[in-house]
Amino acid sequence: MRNPLTSLLHLFAPRRCVVCQMPLAGNERYLCTTCDIGMPRTNNHSRRENSMEKMFWGKIPIERGASYFHYHKGSDYRHIIFRLKYRGQKEIGEEMGRRIATELSVSGFFDDIDLIVPIPLHSKRQRSRGYNQSEWIAKGVSSVTGIPLNTEAVRRGKETETQTSKSAITRWDNVRDVFETIRPDLVAGRHILIVDDVLTTGSTITSCASSIMRAANDVRFSVLTMAMAD
Repeated sequence: MRNPLTSLLHLFAPRRCVVCQMPLAGNERYLCTTCDIGMPRTNNHSRRENSMEKMFWGKIPIERGASYFHYHKGSDYRHIIFRLKYRGQKEIGEEMGRRIATELSVSGFFDDIDLIVPIPLHSKRQRSRGYNQSEWIAKGVSSVTGIPLNTEAVRRGKETETQTSKSAITRWDNVRDVFETIRPDLVAGRHILIVDDVLTTGSTITSCASSIMRAANDVRFSVLTMAMAD
């Protein structure tokens, strides 16, 4: 039974859907059922050699790749990303991670993955934001799948400018050699799932994976992002 104080609070300050801002029902979390059903899912986890995986061919030894939903500028679903990254609502990341893992698990997407590595933030940016949004998505995935989460093996050694307004070429230049694998013993011989919030060109993920490959032998990668920019 719902706590009476909580019920009273929701009466005067109702919880609202992140996407459409309509009040949420008692069993809904962050997304209303309508927006959940209408989410533009990629479903690329159900297709091998999908467009996402092809982005990494010839760059890293990729096993599987998937993004949860399509994202384009002006979409109402941008509010999920915006609130997660810029409004301090890190719990949205964990909730989305749980949703992603629950839906993708039935396809075998997480089979034989040994370790989850979220894309690191530079320490200065993480202190400013207060958290790493990719880590919170990864936490949700880990809680459902039971795959260990590791934030110690790789760090972001250089602070870079935001990728948001950059072209494809400048994105690659911006993240070249910015990651350092400081604990290769934790990743060597592992099948690693790299988790990030939004996939655009794949430059950040490729740079992170390349750092691991330079430091550790016999590594394989799968890639998972919450959104995929169109």
